[in-house]
Amino acid sequence: MIAVAMNDEAFARQIPKAELHLHIEGTLEPELAFALAERNGVPLRFDSVEALREAYDFEDLQSFLDLYYENASVLLERQDFHDLTWAYLERAKADGVRHAEIMFDPQTHTDRGVAFATVIGGIGDALARAEPELGISTRLILCFLRHLSEESAFATLEAARPFLSQITAVGLDSGERGNPPSKFERVFAAAKELGLRRVAHAGEEGPPAYVVEALDLLDVERIDHGVRCIEDEALVRRLAAEKVPLTVCPLSNVRLCVFDSLEHHDLPQLLEAGLVVTINSDDPPYFGGYVADNYAAVTRAFGFDRATIVALAKASFEASFLDDAAKAEHLAAVDAFAAS
Repeated sequence: MIAVAMNDEAFARQIPKAELHLHIEGTLEPELAFALAERNGVPLRFDSVEALREAYDFEDLQSFLDLYYENASVLLERQDFHDLTWAYLERAKADGVRHAEIMFDPQTHTDRGVAFATVIGGIGDALARAEPELGISTRLILCFLRHLSEESAFATLEAARPFLSQITAVGLDSGERGNPPSKFERVFAAAKELGLRRVAHAGEEGPPAYVVEALDLLDVERIDHGVRCIEDEALVRRLAAEKVPLTVCPLSNVRLCVFDSLEHHDLPQLLEAGLVVTINSDDPPYFGGYVADNYAAVTRAFGFDRATIVALAKASFEASFLDDAAKAEHLAAVDAFAAS
């Protein structure tokens, strides 16, 4: 890895890439939040877009989640979920995203009385437009909220049954503290029986042991975040040997105080240990940047050369749930971009 000029940040921004760790509810820009609040007659406690944006300053994961769930109250109708998803997809197109695996949190909405069909219907309306209109293929990941009960997760999985043709995988998100992956072992086993792929947030605020639980008890194929794995040498060796991808979100990790600055992020150590690492945005308006901003930020902070950027972009496709033929097509596109 060597120092690079500013034009390599543009290279990092524009290179074809996949985004694998993106919460669609977390893409709610303050401007859209106010527009939907007005459309649906939902009061917000903030006086202006500027005041809401200023609130995007967090002490930890829970302080973010409190605002995240509060803002979700403006999402009520099928069109709202379409508009939210389409706004993200247009931004992703500008960021060089060719494939997006999008997480959604149905319990955030069904607990407010919004039907599961309304949520997935609106998101699906936008995803159906993504490939023909924007050239972005998509997959949908249903996430269970880990601070809620196993019973609630099972009810959500049951509600998803009529829509399984639209769902590729299940995931696990929300606050890690006190909510180990083992809490949802039976739910993930049931999801696997339904043919769903599996991912889980682990090792962000939670300890490396949560990563081990996600692998051994939930049988996950990717770890979302996973940055605290570096604290356990045996786990790092395992992740490298088994080529388990980590969907790392650098700007999110800094904004949520997992690291005190980007320069102190352990991304270089993860790469040097031979781990499969992808770069993603998580909840971009809340955390200071979309996926291209994350690519540019790590390029600048760590002096990544173009070979490293290309490797990160390729890893994003290799770690995706696309079939081998689609992966090969995208990997060729990365090579063509780099050569040009």
